[in-house]
Amino acid sequence: MKEIIRFFAFLFVLILFFGFKADNSLPVKKKLVLVFSLTKGFRHDSIDEGIKALKNLGLTNNFEINATEDVSAFDESNLKKYALVVFLNPTGSDLFNDEQKNALKKYINNGGGFVGIHAATDCNYEWEWYGKMVGGYFASHPKIQTAKLDVVMPKHKIVKGLPNPWMHKDEWYNFKSFNKAVNVLVKVDETSYSGGKMNNDHPVSWYHEYDGGKVFYTALGHTKECYTDPNFLMHLLAGIKWAMK
Repeated sequence: MKEIIRFFAFLFVLILFFGFKADNSLPVKKKLVLVFSLTKGFRHDSIDEGIKALKNLGLTNNFEINATEDVSAFDESNLKKYALVVFLNPTGSDLFNDEQKNALKKYINNGGGFVGIHAATDCNYEWEWYGKMVGGYFASHPKIQTAKLDVVMPKHKIVKGLPNPWMHKDEWYNFKSFNKAVNVLVKVDETSYSGGKMNNDHPVSWYHEYDGGKVFYTALGHTKECYTDPNFLMHLLAGIKWAMK
């Protein structure tokens, strides 16, 4: 009889303990994302809208944005806090000193995630490692215009749900030093607009695993309107989720 009483007492304690935990579970800790948008060249007037859009995406997808234009954030110990680094339209060469470059490289080497938006290919021209990591460098662009986008990997999660073809208005970068090892997700059809200079083999969105980390880049994101465009935001969020460690 005593054994039966002990058994039910023990069972009651288990129920009480696990029931208490279930009812009082702590909220899942949000992941931190560093958004960097320093400009030493052209400054996009859509940067503020981009930061706002990223913060809104974070609110509903369990990540929190720290936006900065301070290069001192690129410190090895500081970067360890972040599940992802986003370059939102930074421009210019020599943004970082050697120590800061090394901190970003180590972050990637240790499995860090990187997302580049639009002018992330219009910076750090002196840094070969960065160029290969982001996938290439900006060479030129025509005027802003609507063009037809072809989703060339329609089954990939980063482009899932996008219209195909996808008509979109943006500033269409031509690229140089393109890293052909990347996996191209979306190309722009140069016959659908004026000013394309890549022989109609013109990637505008890609991903790859590079030097230990995960990298997603989209050339879209020049205009303010991009950051309220449901298709662009869906594409951007999917890329963030894929790259986030």
